[in-house]
Amino acid sequence: MAQSGSDTASASELRAEITAMRQQLDALERRLQALEAPGAQGRAIAPVNSPPAAPASVADGAQTEPAGVVASAAVSPPDTQSMMSVPGVEASVLAPRESVSDPSLAASRPDSQAAPTDAELKGFMPIPGTETRFRIGGYAKLDAMYDPHAVGNDDNFVTSLIPLDDTPGTDAANFNLHAKQTRFNLEARRPTPLGNLRFYLENDFYGSSSGYEYRLRHAYGQIGNTYAGYGYSNFMDADALPDTLDFEGPGSTIFLFIAGVQHSFKLGRHLHLSVAAEDPQTQLDGGNAQVDGVTNAMPDLSARLRLERERGHLQLAGLYRRLGYIDGDDKHHDQAGGLSLTGSRSLGDRDLLLFGGHWGQGMARYVSDIGGSNRDAVIDSQGRLHALTSYGGYFGYTHYWSADWRSNLVYGRLHMPDEDFLAGDAFADSRYGALNLIWSRVPSWTMGMELLYGQYQQQDGRDGDALRLQGSLQYNFIK
Repeated sequence: MAQSGSDTASASELRAEITAMRQQLDALERRLQALEAPGAQGRAIAPVNSPPAAPASVADGAQTEPAGVVASAAVSPPDTQSMMSVPGVEASVLAPRESVSDPSLAASRPDSQAAPTDAELKGFMPIPGTETRFRIGGYAKLDAMYDPHAVGNDDNFVTSLIPLDDTPGTDAANFNLHAKQTRFNLEARRPTPLGNLRFYLENDFYGSSSGYEYRLRHAYGQIGNTYAGYGYSNFMDADALPDTLDFEGPGSTIFLFIAGVQHSFKLGRHLHLSVAAEDPQTQLDGGNAQVDGVTNAMPDLSARLRLERERGHLQLAGLYRRLGYIDGDDKHHDQAGGLSLTGSRSLGDRDLLLFGGHWGQGMARYVSDIGGSNRDAVIDSQGRLHALTSYGGYFGYTHYWSADWRSNLVYGRLHMPDEDFLAGDAFADSRYGALNLIWSRVPSWTMGMELLYGQYQQQDGRDGDALRLQGSLQYNFIK
C-alpha cells in the first residue's frame, strides 16, 4: 500500500510538470502570434513566464489585447543601443542621417562604432556555435543622365574632364544609362578580449570605363582601435561628404582608397587621435626630363584629430609625404604634405551642413579631381623636383522637407596656382555645383533628380563648362 501511494504521488508530480510545460508552450505561442500580428511593431512583449493580464470587462467598454501583450502607450520607446543587432557595439554620437552613396558605412571608427547612416546595425545574423555575427548588404542603383553637350565622362560628373569651349565634336547631346554604382558588401563582427573585431569587404562595378567589371573598394579588418587593410585613407573624412546622386561629388574633396595600417587613441570624451602609415605612390609630371622611375623611400604618414558631438563633428588632418624619382644614378627627392579641415553641423531638426577644405603641396593623389593625373610634383629643366600646390573647399547643405523628402545644395572649388611649373594645358581650376530633390518613401527604396553644373579652366586661361540632368533609382538590401 505504501508503494502504491508513492506511485500515485509520482504520477501527480509528473502530471503537474506536464501541465506547467503546456502552459509554457501556450505562452510561447501567444508571444509568437503577437509578434506576427499586424500592428505588433512598436508594442512591448511581456516575458514568457509572466502571467496573462486579467481581461478588462466588456461592459466597461475596454478594448481587449492578446494575452501577454502590453499596449505600447504604457511603455517608453527603446533607445538606439537596445535596438542594435550586434551586442557590445556603441552607437555613433552623431545624429542619424541619410545618404545615397553612403560612404560613412564603410569608414573605420574607434571601437568599430556604428555609422550615423547605420545607427541600428540592422541585418546581422549569428553564426551558430560562435560569437560572430555577419550580414550581406549593399544596394542596386540605376543612373540616367542627359547632357545637352559633352561633359567628358558619361558615367560621372568629373569637372577636370569637361571639354574646352572650342573642342570639336562636343556640341552633340548625349543620354546614358548605367548601374555601375551597384554595390555588395560583406561584414562580420564579434567581441574579443582586445575589443570589437570587424571585417569588411565591399565592391562595385566601376572596374572598367566601357563595361561592368568588379572593383574592390574595401577589404580590411579592425580589432579594437587597430585597422589594417585596404579602404579609405586616414586623411579623408567620409562623414563630411555631401549627399549627391552623382557618384563623383565635388572635385575638391579628399577621397582615396589605399592600403595602410592605422591606430586610434582616445584623448577625451568623443575625442580621438588616429595615426596611419599608408602605401606611397609618387605621381610625377616628368615634362621633358628623363625619368627612369619613381622612388618611394617611406610610407605616406597621416594623423587626424576628431571631435564628435550630437550636433556634429570637426576633423583636422595632416599629411606628410616624401616624393622622389631616379635619373640614371641620381636620386631626387622633395618633401610634400598638407592639411585638411572637415566637419558637419546640424542646424535645427531639418537642416545639416557638411563642409571641407584643404591646402597642401604634393598631395594631388589624395584630391578627387586631380588624383591619378600625375600632378603631385613636376620636374623642371634642371632636373629638380617641385611639389605642386593645390587648395580648395566645398560645402553641402541638406534640408528635410518631410520625413520622405530632402534636398541638397552642393558647391565646391579646386585651384592649382603653379603656372610657373605647369604646361599651358594643365589643370588650373574647377568648380562643381549640384542641386537635387530626393524621395525615400520607404528606407529600402530611393529615387531622385539632380541638376549638375561644372566649370574647368587650364593654366593658359582656356576654359569650358557643362550641364547635366541626372535621375536615379536605388534599392537597398538592408534598410
